[in-house]
Amino acid sequence: MIYLDYQATTPLAPEALKAMLPWLEQGHANPHSPHRAGRQARAAVEVARDQVAALLPSSGRVVFTSGATEALNWAIKGTGGGIVTTATEHAVVLDTAAATGRPLTVMPVDGEGQVVPGPIAEGTGLVAAMLVNNEIGTVQPVAALAEQAHGAGALMLCDAVQGYGRVAIPDTVDLVAISAHKIHGPKGVGALWLRDGITLPPLLHGGDQEGGRSGTLSPALCAGFGAAARLMAARAEEDEAHVGRLWSLAVERLGSGWTLNGSPDHRYHGNLNVRRDGLDVARLMSDCRDIAFSAGSACASGSGRPSHVLTALGLSDRDAKSSIRIGFGRYTTEAELMQAIDRINTAARAQGL
Repeated sequence: MIYLDYQATTPLAPEALKAMLPWLEQGHANPHSPHRAGRQARAAVEVARDQVAALLPSSGRVVFTSGATEALNWAIKGTGGGIVTTATEHAVVLDTAAATGRPLTVMPVDGEGQVVPGPIAEGTGLVAAMLVNNEIGTVQPVAALAEQAHGAGALMLCDAVQGYGRVAIPDTVDLVAISAHKIHGPKGVGALWLRDGITLPPLLHGGDQEGGRSGTLSPALCAGFGAAARLMAARAEEDEAHVGRLWSLAVERLGSGWTLNGSPDHRYHGNLNVRRDGLDVARLMSDCRDIAFSAGSACASGSGRPSHVLTALGLSDRDAKSSIRIGFGRYTTEAELMQAIDRINTAARAQGL
């Protein structure tokens, strides 16, 4: 199997697994217990917290959560006033914002997926935007949105799940949601970063173990998250160069029969979303079943609906449903990527395209 679905999840880094194993095999204590074993587990959690925080703005605190879904729910439901967001946000942001019942403004995007800013209404309490889009890789002008939000007296929430450790997070944001499994860490753990001075009412009530968030933390998951974050920092230049090289090779190898979805310039290059006129994506995925890649409608997989992200760009339902996403990164080799693209091209041509 050639794995090219890095936006859905990333392979677990060996270093992250190594950091986790002692807490799975021997370190059984609850990190919130006062005895020696509990304090040792707590120390591992705090080391991980510092490692995760190193890739975030200063003057804030990291609160571990079960993942970015919880972090985003907490950030949105814990604020007040109207909400402003963009048409290409992840479903967790759009659905949670709608579920609050608060006034909601959804800003449109242009044909490359970048937000078209509009005036922020009086009474807005939160502006929410993702740093890097999970479907098309477009990078949003989060710093400009934060400035606009603050000018209106609102907080700025950044969904940095896809960009954390890859694209700099502006220092001016107020809340940041991240996830371990998108940076070669384990599934089941994420975090919400809160700027100093910002407090949110609890989403989960109970023991208040995290100061606003209740629930027993897993030292193993936290340690894996921390090790993955440390690697993202240490390997930043190497990873960026590798992904850039893979992007160039992939675009060249795909050839002229494909059209890029998203911005050619303002994007993360580990996300290659392309379409081919008339392509039957279900048939393509069946013909290439030993290659893990995604249909363009990844977030609505199995629903039959076109991707809301792609239609927000102005694509027709037909074009949106003729799109695929190829995601690659640290552990993708040039040889396997070229082999996969050759297979995809061959299968597409077999459809008479």
